[in-house]
Amino acid sequence: MHLRPHSQMCTSDGQPDPNIQETAPENRGNSKTYSTLYALQLRDFIDAADDTDVDPDTIEDLLEGFEDGEEELLGNDLDEDLDSGSLAVPAHGQPEHSAIEESGDLDDLDMETEVIEQLKREDEAWSKEEIRKMMHHLKERGMSSFVREYVVTQNIPIVKLLFAFGISLCPELRSKQPQTMLYFLRVAMTKQLHLREKLLQYNTVADAVSLIRASKRVVVLTGAGISVSCGIPDFRSHNGLYAMLKERGTYDLDDPQQMFDIHYFRENPAVFYSFASQIYPSNFTPSPCHRFIKAIEDRGKLLRNYTQNIDTLETLTGITRVLQCHGSFATATCIQCRRRIPGTEIEKDIMEHRVPLCTVCIEAKKEAEEARRAAFKKKAKKRGRKEWEEDSDEEDDEIPVGVMKPDITFFGEKLADDFEHALEDDRDKVDLLIVIGTSLKVSPVSEILSHLPHSVPQILINKTPVRHINPDIVLLGNADDIVQYLCEQLSWELPPPAGKRLEVPSLGTLVKRTSGEMMGTAEPVRVAKSHAWLFEGAEGGKWVQDIEERFLEQDTESESSAIQGRVPNLGPEAKKLRVG
Repeated sequence: MHLRPHSQMCTSDGQPDPNIQETAPENRGNSKTYSTLYALQLRDFIDAADDTDVDPDTIEDLLEGFEDGEEELLGNDLDEDLDSGSLAVPAHGQPEHSAIEESGDLDDLDMETEVIEQLKREDEAWSKEEIRKMMHHLKERGMSSFVREYVVTQNIPIVKLLFAFGISLCPELRSKQPQTMLYFLRVAMTKQLHLREKLLQYNTVADAVSLIRASKRVVVLTGAGISVSCGIPDFRSHNGLYAMLKERGTYDLDDPQQMFDIHYFRENPAVFYSFASQIYPSNFTPSPCHRFIKAIEDRGKLLRNYTQNIDTLETLTGITRVLQCHGSFATATCIQCRRRIPGTEIEKDIMEHRVPLCTVCIEAKKEAEEARRAAFKKKAKKRGRKEWEEDSDEEDDEIPVGVMKPDITFFGEKLADDFEHALEDDRDKVDLLIVIGTSLKVSPVSEILSHLPHSVPQILINKTPVRHINPDIVLLGNADDIVQYLCEQLSWELPPPAGKRLEVPSLGTLVKRTSGEMMGTAEPVRVAKSHAWLFEGAEGGKWVQDIEERFLEQDTESESSAIQGRVPNLGPEAKKLRVG
């Protein structure tokens, strides 16, 4: 977030200083002035809408005062300032030498002094202890609780609250509507919640086993990676669904993600239905990962399984405490009349690559057409016209027929309210988070890690690292192998899917086998002395190399310090030599 450029501030009465505004070039039409800080902060808050939900009224309030076409000021002429970073200073700290000082313009020294004084005043708005308590409240109890406590109960102005986050709003933004001010605060809170610190006491596979054994309210967040071994491709890997769509080039798509874009679906549903059979959950068998979640539930430990998958394999496994965040093929809804039906009613159309239509809408169309024909005949008879002339003067209004859409959440659609309600309910109960088989690229499910209490331990099980999160224990490799290893350490037996008896190896025996005997692979390998462990199939890449190099440097520094600090007992003369 761009905060306050100390060379571009306001006057002592809080009004924008006319000496620090930039004038839009004459070729842009009206000669209006905007402070550079205003434009910078405005652009930052608009960009933040990618991570923080914002309603159209707030965007309109943000852009109030800009004429048509002037919004381009936010995206074009400020790049050089943004890249240079010369306009950003922290709200809690002394400014560096400003452009005024560097230019030696003595006429502006008064303004520079005022800038420093305002920095000091805002730096004193909160003590370090107050800020620590506020950030702890936010990370442990969430944004809603933070707003209730500090905005509603304590009635602290949002402008002042933002100082605690290191943000000093420019004068133009301090006078925005209350809802917009709340958006500013949510942006600041979201950025802070993304800065989770690792819990240093958890690092090993044994720690992961102990956490699972001791926890009573586990949240499991799963993605496409747990269904890959079932024959269902994931989305974003190098050989996943999007790569496959791009490589084939048989679909008229500018971007593979258009296949799941609601606007594209409404325009051309045939493209989706020419492909949907490949991801339809027909004859797939649940994976060990699905059964691992069921094992957690069978022991009364599962608080909830948040799944991003649409294959319903969790249900087939018998998991009951599951929330399908992105919907599923279990039901389908008409995009015209909103009638909902069981997904099995459109299964034949899906498998035969046909666009399924709403039978109610079709019947309504037939009745409407019959009524219209009857009306035309009646008019034609009164006017003495031939029946074949009946619609020559009438407008042929096509009655739309609804397309049935599986109740999976497409890009451009909002998640069901169940997701937010469940997350709000679970955040005060969860005592362990396990993330399996997901790159966490799709919002808002990707935000779950940020919005659960930061003191709750996090375990990541995935083929590749997820670089934008900071879990406590990272287990990289084939997820099925990893959960089977964990079950072996826990002395758990993986259950079969509900209603089926699978021929799976029994894992819970009295005599404990080694992981090599169980998986046919070696024991997991620890990356240096870190929290990361490599199992069969791990794709750590540069992330693993960086960890190894970092720990190698630390070991080298430690050895060097130990050598320098080692004092042989050579007597007083040796000590004199060292001192000299």
